[in-house]
This record gives sequence, C-alpha cells and structure tokens, in this order.
Amino acid sequence: MRAVVQRVLSARVVVADDVVGEMQEGLLCLVAAREGDGEQQADEMARKLVHLRILADEEGRMNRSLLDTGGSLGVVSQFTLYGDCSRGRRPFFGEAAAPELAEPLLERLIDTAREHGVRVVTGRFGAQMRVDLENDGPVTLIVDV
Repeated sequence: MRAVVQRVLSARVVVADDVVGEMQEGLLCLVAAREGDGEQQADEMARKLVHLRILADEEGRMNRSLLDTGGSLGVVSQFTLYGDCSRGRRPFFGEAAAPELAEPLLERLIDTAREHGVRVVTGRFGAQMRVDLENDGPVTLIVDV
C-alpha cells in the first residue's frame, strides 16, 4: 500500500456538490492498494498513520501523533498513486490493485484506524472527488508498506 500523507489544518471531500467528509486538524491521506497487498498491509498502514509523529508539539517540533493530539485521519482512495510514468506520456496503472481488491483493503485500513480510537473521515470509493485542504507546514510524506 502507498499513502501520500499531508498534515492539514482542515480538509473536506466533495462528490457531486455533496460534502461526504470533513475534518479539522490532522492528516489527510491519499491511499492506494497494489496487486499483492492484503490485510496485513492494510493493518500496518493504519498503525503507521495513527502513530506517525508529524504533528507539532508545544515547541512547534514534529513530535506528536494523531493519538497524542486527538486529530482526525482523512482517507481518500487514489489508485493513481501507482501510476508508472517512466515510459511515454501516459501513466501505466498495472501495479494498482483492481477495485474489488482495493476497496475491502481501504475499508480494513479505516476500520483498524478507528479501532485505535482515531476519528476517520473518508471520500467515496471510485467516485470523482474534489479534495479541498489547508496544508499545515506544508508537511507531505510518502508512506509505503
């Protein structure tokens, strides 16, 4: 699995003019599953995201996690994270998991994060979404498991 993680002050996900997810301070994560991923990768990604220490402490240093701050986790599916642009001008998405594999893995990630006590907001799997966010820092990381 792969995630692009952004520290945000706020974010919202809109599908067809309807707000389907909205959050304040926390981490907004664009997440993709690849062929061969399973429940182990989904659980590991969830644990990594909720424990990731990139939120500011009292001194402004990246030293706190969502568990420390009570911040929210936004999870938005984005298969294009596995787009290979090494040849030609059109990305090849052969590494991305098929929707019937990816959707249950993203649901597993979301459920596991919630089991840790983190508030999770989501987009809508497979939908055309607009993601509005206010970066904090900006802090952006790529996480692979």
